[in-house]
Order: sequence, then structure tokens, then C-alpha cells
Amino acid sequence: MAGLSLALYGVGVVVAFGLRTVVHRRATGDSGLRRPQARPGEAAWWSQLLFGVALVGGLASPLTVLIGLVAPTVEHPLLNGAGIAVAMAGFALVVVSQTHMGASWRIGVEASERTELVTSGVFAQARNPIFTGMVAALWGLWAIAPAWPGLVAAVAMMIAVQLQVRQVEEPYLLATHGAAYRAYAARVGRFVPGLGRLQPPPARSQAQS
Repeated sequence: MAGLSLALYGVGVVVAFGLRTVVHRRATGDSGLRRPQARPGEAAWWSQLLFGVALVGGLASPLTVLIGLVAPTVEHPLLNGAGIAVAMAGFALVVVSQTHMGASWRIGVEASERTELVTSGVFAQARNPIFTGMVAALWGLWAIAPAWPGLVAAVAMMIAVQLQVRQVEEPYLLATHGAAYRAYAARVGRFVPGLGRLQPPPARSQAQS
């Protein structure tokens, strides 16, 4: 099963990020990649570090099992089968969400840049479905061939997306889109429907007679 996990990881990363970057550049003339400098210790720095740990761990986990360096911690066909379904669904959610973002798709945040706020499609159900899909994909890959590097990768991804969204992207979106983003975030959950909604914008006070 480690070979299948490795193959799914490779295909998922190539399609969701490599191919998507090529398609985005052809459609917009822009790769969509942003690499803002973050100082060590900042939330953005930690999120970048943890994203790196997650990506390396996702590759290393099935690879080390294949070559015999690490033994699977659990082996059960139901867990493996569920992992296949979750990993494929996770990668599919990433790709669909990227498509729904259209020209607004980015990896990274450039504070001076303004893109259209996307609130339709899958973004009507969750504000960060790409990250939801990435987390699901890594947990699915771990379940296909359970080993400790994959567990580290999945946990690192969960922490990374929380830091990136709460400390980097939400402040940027609030500064850029103001009340429109806050109203959207008040009705749509952060990663899954209904959970992680922000407080609605304060109602305008009415003049008293």
C-alpha cells in the first residue's frame, strides 16, 4: 500500500500545484506564486516551515516504508480503503477549489495586492476549502500506509493551515475587503461549514429621534 500512497502523493502534488500553476499562468500571465519574506519567529515564517515539513513528510512516509526504513504502525484493509477515498477526495477538493478561485488563485499573500473576493461555488460552504482538501489528503495518505513520518506530516499541515489562515490570510482579507469579507466570514465557516465563523460587522447605529 505504500507504493499506492506514494503514487497518489506524486499525482496529487503535480496536478494540484504543478499543473495548476501552468494553467494559471497561461490564463492570466501570472503564476499565482507569492513568496513574501517572513522574519524568523513570525506566524508566516512558522507556517512556511510547517508547510515544508508536511510536504517532505508526505513524501518521506510511504518512501521510507517502501525501502524498509520504517515499518507501518497499523495495517488494516478498512483503514487503507478509507485512506484511499479520503486522499482522493482531498486532492479533488483542492483542484475544484482552485478552479472556483479563477484568477484570484494564489499561493502565498502579497500585502499590497488586491484580488477579487471569491464567495461562490465551494467557497459558499467553507472559506478555505483548498486547505481543507490538503489536510484531508495528508490524513488519507497516512491511512493508506500508516507510519510515523506521515502522522508528523498531517499534524504539521493542520497547524500550518491554522497559522496561515488565522494570522496571515484573514488579517490581509479584512484589511483588503473590509466589511465584505467580515460579512462573508460571519456566515461561512473557516474550514468546514458552520465552524470558525467570525463576528458579523457591527450594525450601523441609527439616529435616535
